[in-house]
Amino acid sequence: MNPDLAWAVWCGERQRRIEDVLSSVLPAADQLPVALSKAMRYAVLDGGKRMRPLLAYAAGELVAAPPEAVDAAAAAVELVHAYSLIHDDLPCMDDDALRRGKPSCHAAFGEAMALLAGDALQALAFGVLAEGRLRDAAGACALLADASGVRGMAGGQAVDLGSVGAVLSQDELETMHRMKTGALFLASVRLGAACGRPLSAGEAAALDAYADAAGLAFQVTDDVLDVEGSASSLGKTAGKDAAQGKPTFVATLGAAAARRHAEALRVEARAALAPFGGAARRLAELADWIVLRTH
Repeated sequence: MNPDLAWAVWCGERQRRIEDVLSSVLPAADQLPVALSKAMRYAVLDGGKRMRPLLAYAAGELVAAPPEAVDAAAAAVELVHAYSLIHDDLPCMDDDALRRGKPSCHAAFGEAMALLAGDALQALAFGVLAEGRLRDAAGACALLADASGVRGMAGGQAVDLGSVGAVLSQDELETMHRMKTGALFLASVRLGAACGRPLSAGEAAALDAYADAAGLAFQVTDDVLDVEGSASSLGKTAGKDAAQGKPTFVATLGAAAARRHAEALRVEARAALAPFGGAARRLAELADWIVLRTH
């Protein structure tokens, strides 16, 4: 099969799979309280690239874990990501009325219900992970908590909010985004890899290096697309970062240099996978997609 077609088939199969898994773990639309259940399903289903679940499935494939063994980890990281998007879009945060090509959760359900939906999705993520097929469920939950908390996603968002109007150095930007975006990328890869054979210390370090480069590449590319894309192509408000005076790689490096940096990070991510040979094919293809995507 043509490599590009094989990748598209694999990606589509995993995206459909995680959609089904997420639908099954979310409360039914008629479960009480109905408004909350509907808001949770609205925020999670029928949208998004599913980048974090794809990373988990690809890392699982690397260690010979079947997809069903990775389902809980993949669902957990996507539920955490979805909760973070709900909260990021709130007026007290980034104040965005558009997400994944439709009204953001608070625009559709009101601020209070959106806040509760985010809270409930975060709690659900840990419940799903605790019941999953991982060797060390407690350790997996601790890993996801760290990636989500003050040293990870929430901490990075706090730094981002505190930096509005400032121009950060490249090192400062990378530190912030290793927390805000990269920590959940790293958790996705580590959790997927925890679903199969144990890794050696060298293999674990190689996967961490891959996830670090891929996470930064994702954010650099996002910053470029925020400038060059449109609301219709991105599914969210374009140009928002510049309008709000937020620090970005484009503001610090310029668009052309930011694109070159993303490409260098793609090469770095792929190089980190060298110890795994062909077993890391899907992770390598994900690194390509992260940088070459248009939305």
